[in-house]
Amino acid sequence: MSLPMLRRKGRFWRGQQMDSRRCPRFLKKRRLTQPLLWLVVLCVGAFLLTAQSGTMAATDDLNQAVQAVLEDAQQQYGFPGATAAYVLPDGTVGVAATGVADLEAGTPMTGRSRMLAASIGKTFVGATAIALDQENVLDLDAPIAQWLSEKAWFSRLPNHQNITLRQLLTHSSGLPDHVYSESFAAAVSQHWQEPGNPFPPESLIEFVLDQPPLFAAGACWAYTDTGYILAGLVIEAATGRDYYDELQDRFLHPLELTQTSPSNRRCLPDLAAGYMAIDNPFGLPSKTTTADGVLAWHPGFEWTGGGLVSTSADLARWGAALFGGNAMSGSYLNDLLNAVSISPDGDIQYGSGVGIYRTSPFGPIYGHGGWIPGYSSSLRYYPDHDVAIAFQINTDIGIVDDTTPVVQDIEQRLIETVLSVE
Repeated sequence: MSLPMLRRKGRFWRGQQMDSRRCPRFLKKRRLTQPLLWLVVLCVGAFLLTAQSGTMAATDDLNQAVQAVLEDAQQQYGFPGATAAYVLPDGTVGVAATGVADLEAGTPMTGRSRMLAASIGKTFVGATAIALDQENVLDLDAPIAQWLSEKAWFSRLPNHQNITLRQLLTHSSGLPDHVYSESFAAAVSQHWQEPGNPFPPESLIEFVLDQPPLFAAGACWAYTDTGYILAGLVIEAATGRDYYDELQDRFLHPLELTQTSPSNRRCLPDLAAGYMAIDNPFGLPSKTTTADGVLAWHPGFEWTGGGLVSTSADLARWGAALFGGNAMSGSYLNDLLNAVSISPDGDIQYGSGVGIYRTSPFGPIYGHGGWIPGYSSSLRYYPDHDVAIAFQINTDIGIVDDTTPVVQDIEQRLIETVLSVE
């Protein structure tokens, strides 16, 4: 949620071939003289070169405009660095970068700099579950007890008897969110220096056991990473495979998302350093990486709550494929966008790993944001324009606490820029 590559060019080259049965009669009755033939060739060649030059100029203008948006935002908000990417309806991909990937080392940010994509990883979880449902490997509307009831902790899970997989994916299960519990923050503060992952998936579930549900399953909406950890466990139970293996085989490899990989180890090649407040609630160091570029803490505790490291270019290409209906075979968008309301008027909704704005100045918007200590990301797709845009910033200062509108501001500036130039 393959790319719609060369869609416009496809219409031109394959849809407008000359039909000799419709040629004017004078062309059928006599052959072109050699000088006239060369004149035709030269005119056609000049037309194609002019059209190509116009396209290249427009792309150059757009790349420069997107670059200017990032640079202006960095000057205004003072973040270390950022990358951004867009995918146009014809499959054109543009990438921009500004600032530094490492303040202390002075390493410049580039389009290949990777960052933790955080909750944008939920779009992959939702897509994987929908694909398995289409293959009858699992049922989105079946109770999760079908796969998890034999777990020793299952009966202590809030709403355990009634939660369905779809309710996990749409955040309508009534489960609390372990990420924002004081006990989880305290545990991270105590264990982040351990060399391995101190919080494997089932240990994360323990932070919400024996708690009262927020509401009856399916009755309301409340964001919960715990629900997505459970969804990952369901996927693995139903398939008998590692979640990341499913992801690689279904999406990362077929869609050639070569800069995207599991964030399940401390050493992640091309990772930009991230920066956070010194007094962050998890007691983590203010810089995410050590002097040798390795993460200071293990990112594996995020797992199917996010669990990926990526680039803006890969995220934008993924958004174009997923929300454009080309990420997998079959018709899946209805399931993906089968959503519950977040806002009272129903204008803001959440589907299976996708946030939805039904109306905006740019038409509907599909996508997801991502935050993990030190990194902030955004992925948006505009179906009325068939445009996908993603960006990543290597800090969460002023973002995680909502003290600046930097994310919303860049989102708006980028789509305005892309639509005005494109």
